[in-house]
Amino acid sequence: MKPNRMKEKIARGEPALGCSVMFPSPQIVEMLGYAGFDWVLIDCEHGSIGPADIELMAMACDAAGITPIARPKTNAASDIQAVMDRGVMGVQVPHINSAEDARRAVAAVKFGPGAGRGLAAGTRPDSWGLGPRMPDFTQQANRQSLVCVQLEHAEALRNIDQILTVEDIDVFFIGPSDLSQSMGHPGNPKAPPVARAINEALAKIAAAGRTPGMPAAAENLSDVIGKGCRYIYTHLPRLIGAGAAAFFKVR
Repeated sequence: MKPNRMKEKIARGEPALGCSVMFPSPQIVEMLGYAGFDWVLIDCEHGSIGPADIELMAMACDAAGITPIARPKTNAASDIQAVMDRGVMGVQVPHINSAEDARRAVAAVKFGPGAGRGLAAGTRPDSWGLGPRMPDFTQQANRQSLVCVQLEHAEALRNIDQILTVEDIDVFFIGPSDLSQSMGHPGNPKAPPVARAINEALAKIAAAGRTPGMPAAAENLSDVIGKGCRYIYTHLPRLIGAGAAAFFKVR
């Protein structure tokens, strides 16, 4: 695997700014790279992206010099492995509610003993079997792969202290939309109980010396960075909407 420049940036304490894409389009991915984004979230949980699409979008990321991260359909090991085998450099795993959930997610990404990630020669990550020796590939892959777990339920926040002890997790991502729904305020992460829970969770993540992540828009990006988040993305429709609003102001 190539060096994960996004992971390196986060390790230096710098914000890595990305964009979520929910439909298959290598062209959009390439544009985002040329526009200056650090990474792209290939969203298979909520979007219409299939396995072959992931592979092509990851290739577009490589061509444009940005990092491909995929959100698998579920937190099942089989879904995590399926996106990793297409050549993405990390995963954002949804619905992690316990330390055991988090450990299973890590095992599905990293090569090693146990029944986590399967090891197959001839996939895109190991250069179709035409690259380095398999032992060298697995070591490099484990170093470069990024693991982000989503804490997006009230149960996850109740278990956050235990989840934060799990090793080999690079980012602990707070999902405001699902969290607002879990706490009885669907679609309103600014509701006082939800906003308070988010701020407390971010503070706990930072205090533990771990890296928090959250989505952001242009109007709150500075605030999200100020709260310690270094893994941050916006959504493609937001970018298009903001550009359209600026364009139509002349009317």
